[in-house]
Amino acid sequence: MPRYVDGFVLPIPKKNRAAYLKMARLGRKIWLEYGALDYHECIADDAKPGKLTSFPQSVMLKKGEEVWFSWIVYKSRRDRDRILKKVMSDPRMQVYGPKNMPFDGKRMIWGGFKELVSS
Repeated sequence: MPRYVDGFVLPIPKKNRAAYLKMARLGRKIWLEYGALDYHECIADDAKPGKLTSFPQSVMLKKGEEVWFSWIVYKSRRDRDRILKKVMSDPRMQVYGPKNMPFDGKRMIWGGFKELVSS
């Protein structure tokens, strides 16, 4: 049965790495608590600027920032919609409003994807 995945590419200021990790660990706990199947946060280790496109270019990476790639797995789009609504209204996540995010949310890339091939 196909699953559903939310994917994110984020520009995180290096000075905010610890703050982002704190937020990500809380997010992981909450997403899994509400039924997400899996939750991943990854920092770029080999994502160089390209000639036409690249992860750094996609988020308009600035000096002193690093690229993060994250994804959350759900049973279905319906589950994702239900879980996301709960996560966004959870009081533990309210600390991270638009003004308290450890990154520039305007440069975050995200989207929902229907899984077609998996192991």
